[in-house]
Amino acid sequence: MRNGTVTISIPVDVTNPGQFFACCGLFELADRLWPGAEAWFKGDAAHSEFQIMAWKSQSDVNTDDGPTLRELLSNARALRFDIGNDEGGSDGEGDDDSPLDPIAIQSPVQMILDWWSDKSIKPWAGSMKERSILDAMLRAIDPANPDPMNDTKPVFDPVGPMEAGRRAKKLKKKEPFYFDCRRGSNAHPLDSGFSPDPHQLRSYCFPAVEAMCFVGLQRARPAPTDVPNQSTYTVWTTRLSVNVIGPIACGMAGVSGSSAFTFDNFFRTDQRKHKSYSRATRARSNNA
Repeated sequence: MRNGTVTISIPVDVTNPGQFFACCGLFELADRLWPGAEAWFKGDAAHSEFQIMAWKSQSDVNTDDGPTLRELLSNARALRFDIGNDEGGSDGEGDDDSPLDPIAIQSPVQMILDWWSDKSIKPWAGSMKERSILDAMLRAIDPANPDPMNDTKPVFDPVGPMEAGRRAKKLKKKEPFYFDCRRGSNAHPLDSGFSPDPHQLRSYCFPAVEAMCFVGLQRARPAPTDVPNQSTYTVWTTRLSVNVIGPIACGMAGVSGSSAFTFDNFFRTDQRKHKSYSRATRARSNNA
């Protein structure tokens, strides 16, 4: 490990599974942008910081300036992949057994995403189009926000270049994946006393959490428990490189000072197709 000062620090609630795996996604992106990046969690369960230490290569311009959160979020917002005909989507019925079609991110970094073949941790139904949802959430990320995990807003379908110069039509609201437990806790009509859809209410979500959790789950997966649709993940406090967080996050390997958390991927609608991550509870401490 190299010595140095923390270059990026992000407020995070590690009892929110969406935020934890979103940090893993940002770490994945940071390592691909600045090879050799290291990261860890610092603080108590509800008031933690995710800290990333990274270095620019000697060939980079302005090497006196270290990597910044704005730069990291700007690159997250710029992630591009083939949307194809995967547009629209709703919370209606759909085939959840359709063949897996991986997402190949092409720029500014390259990676393949296909983790959602594990349905125990997949919260969306077959009719929800993961490509268009991911694209909308990525493009709603605000690089200037120093607290991206708590940046909440309504998210709409992005406006394409052909549409930008025309008279604006009413944008279609984009539903999130429901990784963020703050959204999930209010997802069922029984929670609010009525269903918001018939009233065409604006629904807010956390786009940085939704988008980067989708990326983070490729490497850092939770481990299943003996309870259906329940999983655990492990928060590490030791400075680590990204290539070891897979076995750490699922609890296969232990590091000193780590803590495990348990959460449910619960059904949020009466159709029992659409799920949401719950808030996690501390399971145990690993003091290897």
